[in-house]
Amino acid sequence: MEEHLTVGRVAELAGVSVRTLHHYDEIGLVRPSARTAGGYRAYSADDVERLREVLAHRRLGFGLREIADLVDDPATDAVARLRRLRGLLLEQRDRAAAMVTAIDKELEARAMGIRTTPEEQLTMFGAQLYDTIGSAYPATRRTEPRIAARVWDALGDARTVLNVGAGTGSYEPPDRDVTAVEPSAVMRAQRPAGAAPCVAAEAESLPFEDGTFDAAMAFSTVHHWRDPIAGLREMRRVARRVVVVTYDASDANWRDRFWLARDYLPEFADLLVGWPSLADLTRAIGGRAEPVLIPWDCADGFFEAYWRRPEAYLEEPVRRAVSVWTRVGPEAERRAVDSLRDDLSSGRWAERNRDIVALDTAELGLRLLVA
Repeated sequence: MEEHLTVGRVAELAGVSVRTLHHYDEIGLVRPSARTAGGYRAYSADDVERLREVLAHRRLGFGLREIADLVDDPATDAVARLRRLRGLLLEQRDRAAAMVTAIDKELEARAMGIRTTPEEQLTMFGAQLYDTIGSAYPATRRTEPRIAARVWDALGDARTVLNVGAGTGSYEPPDRDVTAVEPSAVMRAQRPAGAAPCVAAEAESLPFEDGTFDAAMAFSTVHHWRDPIAGLREMRRVARRVVVVTYDASDANWRDRFWLARDYLPEFADLLVGWPSLADLTRAIGGRAEPVLIPWDCADGFFEAYWRRPEAYLEEPVRRAVSVWTRVGPEAERRAVDSLRDDLSSGRWAERNRDIVALDTAELGLRLLVA
């Protein structure tokens, strides 16, 4: 490679436009720091390395502000960022491979003159897809790469990771030595072949010696624990670093954050009665809390994921993949869905929520706890 590359040459090699590179320069994301013999601005080897990271994250669907935060993170080095990228790309590759497998089966059926039924088509692209990539968890629940990047980045240089309340294995980093803990036999049975070894145990009583792991993580599971504080303290006991994604219900205005709970499902508030405050949760691990913004096209269908796609909440498979709906009961669910359907039809929802439709991300109470 030339010692310095001109803007035109970089655009040609990277498959982007010169205009794109100029935009990255203008916003301070990637600025060419060298000069050619003729005095023109050029990219040094370090500039190219930074641009490579930016383009890789961009093609994974990250926004430019998110990318700036990731590549400028002082807590990570080039190797750590490459490992994170590798994990995200592996996740994307496996998902794409599963889709290709499903499409190939559909094409084979059609070549034999067989037209699959709508039910078979939905099965093929739903549960069967996630069996292929290693999970029979409902098709709407899967790793969201932009949130996974935050989690994996927070793990730092940890090589051994304990995943507490691991479920079927979403968000487990693919490039580290992971041990899973999951009390549910149903969930353990759905973990894919080749997944991290899984121990039948509860968060409140982890069967490991003090300091066994470099890091312990828990993703969207603390609300299912009998004693969240005890479970978090156990994580701190067995690992030198703790990373948890959970929900903050301690803000005085939290009930107004999410339109679905505010306008259609007030019973959601009852589920959080007695829930520890964010301060209590962070104190249990001796750490800090950071907001996690939810992208409008979030791949993981948790409760708040469809904040800009309200029609999704009318779909039965979407609701069945979220414990909130089961916990509030069928009557509350039916009322909320019927009311939302009416408001979408009449335009009332759009009028009431016109301020959010142009947003790319939303702050709805998701928190990353790190210690």
